Amino acid sequence: MYVPPPFQGPEPSKLFDFIEAHSFGLLVSGTLGKLCATHLPLLVRRDAGPHGQIVGHLARANPHWQELSGTDVLAIFSGPHAYISPTWYEAADVVPTWNYLAVHVYGRCQVIEDDPTTADVLADYVQTYEATMPRPWSLDTTTPFFRKLAKQIVAFRIEITRLEGKWKLSQNHPAERREKVARQLATSPRADDQEIARLMRENHAG
Repeated sequence: MYVPPPFQGPEPSKLFDFIEAHSFGLLVSGTLGKLCATHLPLLVRRDAGPHGQIVGHLARANPHWQELSGTDVLAIFSGPHAYISPTWYEAADVVPTWNYLAVHVYGRCQVIEDDPTTADVLADYVQTYEATMPRPWSLDTTTPFFRKLAKQIVAFRIEITRLEGKWKLSQNHPAERREKVARQLATSPRADDQEIARLMRENHAG
């Protein structure tokens, strides 16, 4: 990912926070003689391995998994984004742009072959996403129904080798222009615009 110095993302702990908040990612690999990409939720295990892990699962019917083991992969996580109009700067010689946050995770993928570890991955999914439900649903991994469904998915882990974050929040503009942009975005009905406005002000204050 191209990351000019002004847009460099924060430290790894905050990048992990970002992934957890925007966990529906894009898994990309060069397999089956071509580029493959699958959209799916992914979970972070911060303390696993030297640099952390990403875990997930694919449908067994999806051929993407068939050559994943031992390959280098990229997982992309996208956050809020907003169009920036040059009219908001109230200045000459400016152009439109886009503000956004994104994290790229690079690592070596390993397909999980054993049933108990696959069950652990699925249980982690349920526990993570049901935690905020008013009446959390629980997963019983001992039932024939679960064992039947588990055969239809393939779990995997990614040993993280590198993290990259891009926080493009108009840092390359003077503070006065940044505030004008944030003010405009804050009045937008789009939730992403409002979040970018908040992040711009938070980033500038920091």
